[in-house]
This record gives sequence, C-alpha cells and structure tokens, in this order.
Amino acid sequence: MTRPSTPPLDSMPFNRQWRLQCQRWAEAAGSDGAHNLAHIQRVVVTAQRLGQQAGAELAVILPAAWLHDVVLIDKRDPRRSQASLLAADKAVSLLTEHGYPRQYLDAIHHAIAAHSWSAGIEPTTLEAQIVQDADRLDALGAIGLARCLMLGGEFGNQLYHSEDPLASSRPLDDGQYCLDHFFTKLRHLPGQLRTEAGRQEGAKRWALMQTFIDRLQQEIAQPGETS
Repeated sequence: MTRPSTPPLDSMPFNRQWRLQCQRWAEAAGSDGAHNLAHIQRVVVTAQRLGQQAGAELAVILPAAWLHDVVLIDKRDPRRSQASLLAADKAVSLLTEHGYPRQYLDAIHHAIAAHSWSAGIEPTTLEAQIVQDADRLDALGAIGLARCLMLGGEFGNQLYHSEDPLASSRPLDDGQYCLDHFFTKLRHLPGQLRTEAGRQEGAKRWALMQTFIDRLQQEIAQPGETS
C-alpha cells in the first residue's frame, strides 16, 4: 500500500530546533575518524531522501539518523555489538528529557538499535529499514572506500597482503588488511539493503569499489602475473 506523501519538514515535529539539538548531541558523542559529524550528516541526507521517496515517517527517521551513533564504541572493543542498543537508549532518554513527542520514541529506538551490522537486529519497520540502508550506503562508493582506508590506517592495518592481495589461498583477515574488508563485509552490503532505492544506489556504489579493486590488482601485479 502506498503511504501518503510526507509533509514539509518545517510542519513536522522534527523542526529546525530539534535538528540543531540533535546535531549538538551527535557532535558531543565524539569521533573515530570514519564515524564523525560528516558521516552523520550524510546518513541524515540519504535517510531523508529515501524516506521521502517511500512516504515514511520523517519524525522517526530524522532523529534516528542524527542520533544513530550517539554512543560510539570502537570497532575493536568487545562491546561493539552493544553500541546501537546503547545509542538507542541514550537517544530516547535525551529526546524524552527534552520533550520530543512520545508517540515516536519506540520507533526511533528500534530504528537506531537495528541500524548496526554487528548488533544483528532485524529492522521490522520501514523507518528502521531506511535508517539502516542510509548508514550502510555510507560504507559504499567513493566515500565508503575513503572511510575504509582511513579507518584501517588509523587502526594500523596494512593496505593488502603483499603475497596474496585477494586472499586466493589464505583466510580473509580484515583485522590486518584493509583490502580484505571489501570482501568480508562491503561486497555483501548491496544485496542486504532493504529498500529498492537503496539497493539501486548500493549497486552503483559497489560497482565503483569493484573498479578500484580491479585497478589495484593491475597496479600491484608482480612481473609475469596476469591481470
């Protein structure tokens, strides 16, 4: 069933004042390089676009997108799988304390909790699916490529395994090699996106990453190897 068109943002509960407040909370959460205010802003823009296309509830999507990383736990921390639930709890606490309409809070909590890859929570609402898609799209394409390499460098990872870059005869290890992360996680994302618009965009973004992999393979090929 087609949902009714979404009203302009200014006429919704999530107005400019709420946007500024959520931005302040998001900034206060800190950054690990790849997860920073710029990442959050991109997720918000993508989530709003997908939400408008689907006729979803932006009063849920926008605060969830702004606050999906309001608790930030390092990817190497054993508590990483709990990060989205902790963020959901904190987001709802902040929104409740400042008077956000209560009828949206459960849906916001679920959208934040379900956005994470490591949490493994199934998004059961359209709004949660959209927030998850928006966050995962930011791990793909040119920006996803840059984030992957930047975060890998921050963790001290090597770019690729010098003797077997594409893991033809060794186990993948994205804890040591940036390129391995393309195969352990990123290549699977386009097929896991929930919305049709998200899947279309995800396929385009992965195509760029595949082009990078192909080109990298050519440039690092040893003499006598076929490209």
